[in-house]
Amino acid sequence: MLNLTQLTVLESVSRHGSVTAAAKELRYSQPSVSHHLARLEAATGAKLIQRVGRGIRLTPEGELLARRAAEILGRLDAASVELAARVGLRAGRVRLAGFQTVLSTLVPKAAAALSRSYPGIELNLIDAHPVDSLRMLRSGTVDSALIFRNADTPPDEAEGFRLTHLLDDPLYLVSDHPDQRLEDHRESAWVGGCERCRAATITACERAGFAPRFAYFCDDTVITQALVAAGMGLAIVNGLALRAHQAPGVHATPFTDTPRRIYAATYGDPPDPPATTALLEILTSLP
Repeated sequence: MLNLTQLTVLESVSRHGSVTAAAKELRYSQPSVSHHLARLEAATGAKLIQRVGRGIRLTPEGELLARRAAEILGRLDAASVELAARVGLRAGRVRLAGFQTVLSTLVPKAAAALSRSYPGIELNLIDAHPVDSLRMLRSGTVDSALIFRNADTPPDEAEGFRLTHLLDDPLYLVSDHPDQRLEDHRESAWVGGCERCRAATITACERAGFAPRFAYFCDDTVITQALVAAGMGLAIVNGLALRAHQAPGVHATPFTDTPRRIYAATYGDPPDPPATTALLEILTSLP
């Protein structure tokens, strides 16, 4: 029969790719880690670890069990927090993952409001791309994830996620001159962001009748605006990014394209833990 100690050891070895590093993290001896792995292999009847030179790697069976172990341990941690919170919101913890612009605009206000209303709740923040945030949410590493969705992005509810709409985030054409139009920049250079952000630029330009010529790619909107201010190209930037930082010399022109939608995602069947519910209520009430 599997036990949590063995699963914890396997998950740590998988994450670090090393018995030595796992032993250091867990404060076990290396022989103890090897012993737990051997017992786990005996219990499952599967070869989980392979020796490769002086190191090790997980077999496909080991990788499968390590992924499941991460989910089990994350869910166990979330359950312990939820159980503790059942006595009331005097204490508790909520773990929130989100992308850069929402962490620098909405979340600080929400954190301050949460602290005022529930001073005993600890808020942990993780800066992560929406894809990574949802992966952490599914595995139980976080309790909620702030994500964005473009109009043509399939919903995630079918995968077990529950989405709470927070706001619509308009898009802007940013350039080093005011009052610009997409149609006037068929031959201009463009600065593209992450894959999802870049998709919004491609869609907007295609609706204007051309395909954008990307000269630069950058996930950081501060750097993107610096390139635009220097006359190196144009970009499409969302409103939250401009609220967090608008570089000198950059002009933002709104255009009537479908805004991206900002959601707070949770996972699994309701109800959410009380601390998570409290945070979601604050996020949905922000102006």
